[in-house]
Amino acid sequence: MIRTATPADLDAIVRLHTEARATYYSGYLPEEEYAGEAEVGRSREGWARAVDRDDATVLCAETDGMLTGIAAYSPREGVMHLSQLHVSPAHWRKGVGTALHTACVAAWQRDGVTDALLEVFAHNLRAQSFYAARGWAPDPERPRAGTHLVLRLAVPAAGRP
Repeated sequence: MIRTATPADLDAIVRLHTEARATYYSGYLPEEEYAGEAEVGRSREGWARAVDRDDATVLCAETDGMLTGIAAYSPREGVMHLSQLHVSPAHWRKGVGTALHTACVAAWQRDGVTDALLEVFAHNLRAQSFYAARGWAPDPERPRAGTHLVLRLAVPAAGRP
């Protein structure tokens, strides 16, 4: 089930976000930069703001009543940005990420969004493969942002895959 996040989801969102980030940052960044107390606190503040913002959407995926995935998006400078999409590693390859992505794209179609951007850690090959399979490609205008690749999706018109 995909639903909109509420403030009551915040603890579970932060736990899942921290767990997911550890899978792709481990070995590339010091642990305190993705799972340290200060970083987890910063993450919590960011998610709390996102859940509370009128111009942002945070979606939760639930499986058997447990949070198994999260996604967040908002417009920036006239372009939709998928800022977060994480699935609990225990639920990888079970359709959770696809369901979240499909829900994001459906919302963008309803809102008339034609393009979306995201940034993915350059070493996160699993995520890059996931996004490529869904039509995301390197942004020709700005293919890189520091340690992240910038990907662009031409959002298909409603009713088209």
